[in-house]
Amino acid sequence: MSASEHPAMPLQHAHDRLCIGLTGGIGCGKSTVARLFESHGAGIIDTDAIAHQLTQPDGLAISSIRTAFGADYLTDTGALDRTRMRQLIFSDVNARHKLENILHPQILAISLSRLQTFSQAPYVILMVPLLLENPDFIALVQRVLLVDCTEKKQIERVKQRSQLDETEIRAIIAQQVPSEIRIARADDIIQNDGTRDELANQVAAMHNCYLRLGHENTI
Repeated sequence: MSASEHPAMPLQHAHDRLCIGLTGGIGCGKSTVARLFESHGAGIIDTDAIAHQLTQPDGLAISSIRTAFGADYLTDTGALDRTRMRQLIFSDVNARHKLENILHPQILAISLSRLQTFSQAPYVILMVPLLLENPDFIALVQRVLLVDCTEKKQIERVKQRSQLDETEIRAIIAQQVPSEIRIARADDIIQNDGTRDELANQVAAMHNCYLRLGHENTI
């Protein structure tokens, strides 16, 4: 599915840039795709990176996390203890919602602020792993771009980059929106099961489509 198959959507958002919501399951290659778009001149907003900044020692979210969960969920340096928090939110849906209610408004505010800074970029890629679960972030984008791959590839990639075992990885995948639902809701899809060159070619083709859509939206 490509941008050429869909009409350009009018800009009716709180910003004046064509904004593409980039999403996909864990290990699908969202960061790699974002870097490839960045090499073409796209502006990149990485909400995972923002979340990391908010939960570092003295991060803006740390005080609220300490109040909501207690100091046991912080490391000795005062950062969020990601391993312990991950174990909690996988076993307690209320805890997950509590953490989301702390982080998401702050991530949203920072994302909106950064959207205003890309005046020279032809369009902006807003990378949100849980985009389809978050209406507030969906409202910022004109199109949803899905990076997809097989579950086998997801597990291989996550194992290579982290200390998670297969059981933990499958538990994360099970909590995310199923691939078939993501595919049904996406405007555009990049399939990331092949080589780096094949991926780069897909991104280049999509970049050209977004250049055209961005131009049409500003006429």
